[in-house]
Amino acid sequence: MRKPLMLLVPLFAPLLLAGCVNDSASYQIEGKEHALTLRVVQDYFWSKHATLRLTAARLPDCQRQMDLGEVSLSGLEIELFASGPNVYTLRSGEDVWQVDTQSCIELEAPEAKAVTGQALGSFHLGEHDKLVFEAPAAPGAE
Repeated sequence: MRKPLMLLVPLFAPLLLAGCVNDSASYQIEGKEHALTLRVVQDYFWSKHATLRLTAARLPDCQRQMDLGEVSLSGLEIELFASGPNVYTLRSGEDVWQVDTQSCIELEAPEAKAVTGQALGSFHLGEHDKLVFEAPAAPGAE
């Protein structure tokens, strides 16, 4: 009796993964060769959290993926700032990460309240749970 049930498990596996967030979006600094790519992965559809991974690339010199940990999917917004030459800061609530794209390494991040630099935009979940990067609106544009 158990064997027929085990044969049905692969048929239901896609249903368990349906609705999971697994997407990425990029901020291109200087074309595709110099970019920051953020990936959001929700392991189970019932999970309210997702894992963040950042890939810093400045090809052909370096490319590195960094695990940023877990964030809440509810109202997910990750702000991006230019914090100096080849230094970029990402902030999600109280969580802050800083990366240097000159050598593709993660730096010690400042406190969330101390984040400075030019706001470049933010990553957020758009329609159909697709991760998008959105630059700030130009002043006076409506």
